[in-house]
Amino acid sequence: MVVLPDYNAAKTLERTLSEIPGEVVDDLLLVDDASHDETVALAGRLGLPCVVHPQNRGYGGNQKTCYTEALARRADIVVMLHPDYQYSPRLIGAMTWLVASDEFDVVLGSRILGTGALKGGMPLYKYVANRFLTAAENVLLGVKISEFHTGYRAFSREVLERLPLEEGSDDFVFDNQMLVQAIAFGFRIGEISCPTRYFPEASSINFRRSVVYGFGVLATALKYRLHRWGLRRDRLFDPAGRRLKTAGHENEPSPIIHGASSR
Repeated sequence: MVVLPDYNAAKTLERTLSEIPGEVVDDLLLVDDASHDETVALAGRLGLPCVVHPQNRGYGGNQKTCYTEALARRADIVVMLHPDYQYSPRLIGAMTWLVASDEFDVVLGSRILGTGALKGGMPLYKYVANRFLTAAENVLLGVKISEFHTGYRAFSREVLERLPLEEGSDDFVFDNQMLVQAIAFGFRIGEISCPTRYFPEASSINFRRSVVYGFGVLATALKYRLHRWGLRRDRLFDPAGRRLKTAGHENEPSPIIHGASSR
């Protein structure tokens, strides 16, 4: 199942959908975070299943809905793909195979591996910050990952059921917290090279919010280290922490707005 966390993606949604491999994907779902543009109306015209937040819940809150709905719809492998066409949908098959083959529990589409993010238009300051934060996290977390900050990810169902995702932020740092949780719980993380595209219609957080995100990333890594050393118990990494509401039992999925429930 592919979930698309959306906020004002009307200009890029159709292009993103056109490259999703239909022979691989069984189910699609757009979760709209109270967009101000025509995204929901466009989803209706395209026959794309859509769940709409009546009020904006933030990027992390949007993802929580995405994964809750995926579990309720009994998905075995879930891919999060941004509908802003910044990441290549054509890699969905490769990412899901790495999970389906039981080699990895989490697969990341890395913008750093291969041709690199700068060639795709990533601003230099974001590239430098990305490399610095990733290096710091690798040291603090004791792992070796090329990029912690990609928004293109595939998960096994078990990951979404076991991680205490409700303990995470509703803001952008949720992305990072989720990966650190996966490391804390011992899940296997793999990566593939993913070209990236930066262009005016692609979503991107501004400099101020990037700084806030950066400090949140470092704080998450430090919390993990203190938790591992036994100096500070943190519910973000505690198996008893709050999981998604459908984790461990099957609830009814939310009503769909527009479109059928599967591809």
